[in-house]
Amino acid sequence: MFLILLGIIVFIISFSVKKMNNQFSPFSATIRMIGLIVIVIGFLTSCIKQIDAGQVGVQQLFGKVEEVILPSGLNVVSPLVTVTSVDTKTQNYTMSGVKDEGDKAGDDAIRVLTADGLEVIIDLTVLYRVIPADLPRLTRETGMDFKDKVVRPITRTKIRDNAVYYTANELYSKRRDEFQARIFKSIEDDFKKRGLFLEQLMVRNITLPATVKASIEEKIKAEQDAQKMEFVLQKEKQEAERKRVEAQGIADYQKIISTGLGDKQLQYEQIKVMKELVTSPNAKVIIMGGGKSSPVILDAKN
Repeated sequence: MFLILLGIIVFIISFSVKKMNNQFSPFSATIRMIGLIVIVIGFLTSCIKQIDAGQVGVQQLFGKVEEVILPSGLNVVSPLVTVTSVDTKTQNYTMSGVKDEGDKAGDDAIRVLTADGLEVIIDLTVLYRVIPADLPRLTRETGMDFKDKVVRPITRTKIRDNAVYYTANELYSKRRDEFQARIFKSIEDDFKKRGLFLEQLMVRNITLPATVKASIEEKIKAEQDAQKMEFVLQKEKQEAERKRVEAQGIADYQKIISTGLGDKQLQYEQIKVMKELVTSPNAKVIIMGGGKSSPVILDAKN
């Protein structure tokens, strides 16, 4: 817009120079041409707006927000319109107790009171993005600083409002996912009314008072020890069952041997054993006795 005004001024000056009829009069045509060139350049720069990828443009004419938004790429607009580019990609807002980890410097964690009256510290990250169709309304009602006016206060308030339904132990362990889903639904509804889309809500860390944390850890350890003992007892029962089956098998074997083997079978087994001893390179065998009685075997290898 500035170049257009400048070009008009130069164009008007060229006519004034011509009327003066002095040494600059011959240059009036050149000055007029320069003014026209400046006007054309100003018109092109004011009427053609480039919107980068992942952004949309919001048009304002004398403070009034236009309902039509500009998509990414080159757009032709009125030279009187002011265009503001707004990021529509996923953005994150982190509130953390760790220094320089969140959007705010220092400790920015959320301190809440639980159902049992204890103070719990929560670190949280919010993933969200702007809804392009609702951007004109968001600009009129909130402005471009919606991160501090909408995202931060709504998130912190909803977490405090919902934490009172849970005890510190529940937030730390078994109902943590339920708590996260509950605050997600609550924040999602408020964001949508403002023109923002909540993509994900991540509870990064929950810090409990030292005494509560110690008691919870002791309880968890006791539960783990009980599970371990149950496993040991189950293993011992299985081992006892194995030994019982093994003993029953030995008893059955002995019963079969005592009732099924005759003298001939016993003599045959003795002969096999003596043959193995005789052929062994590590022993000298002397067999004494005979007949129906068992022989005496002397190991004389030394």
